[in-house]
Amino acid sequence: MHLEVCGDKLDSKKLRNVLGCFGTGVTVVTTLDKDGQKVGLTANSFSSVSLDPPIVLWSLSRQSKSLDAFIQTSRFVINVLSADQLPLSNQFAKSEVDRFSGVSTDEGLGGLPVLEGCAANIECRTIGSQVVGDHILFLGQIEQYGYLKKDSLLFCNGAYAKAVQV
Repeated sequence: MHLEVCGDKLDSKKLRNVLGCFGTGVTVVTTLDKDGQKVGLTANSFSSVSLDPPIVLWSLSRQSKSLDAFIQTSRFVINVLSADQLPLSNQFAKSEVDRFSGVSTDEGLGGLPVLEGCAANIECRTIGSQVVGDHILFLGQIEQYGYLKKDSLLFCNGAYAKAVQV
């Protein structure tokens, strides 16, 4: 293994490859904008923070066209995609399309869209946000959740994956 020292000159492509070695789950984060329109996007920057009280976090690029909606709302939903929902991940990752076209949703707390058929849905009240580098970190207190006994969709080393039992 060749180790690179982070100095004055950072190779962002190589760093992305390094960070990509850490497998993550794939989520679609949803909310409503100030006009009541559904907003959603694919994110794998999700993590649990605390069980007591129940708090999670996720982050969004400061360049995202959806950023204002998440800053202006007081709620969001983390929809943990199941392995059979890979097409949803791709659909919600695209810009300039109606991301909710053909997508079945339930109405969650505050009327927010909750995607059907996910491995888990976590409805949160936003309790804080913080600028961290080129992203905004959002903290949410869990108010309602549900899950199905389904395999979660994963992302690792630049590709989708599914967990295997060992």
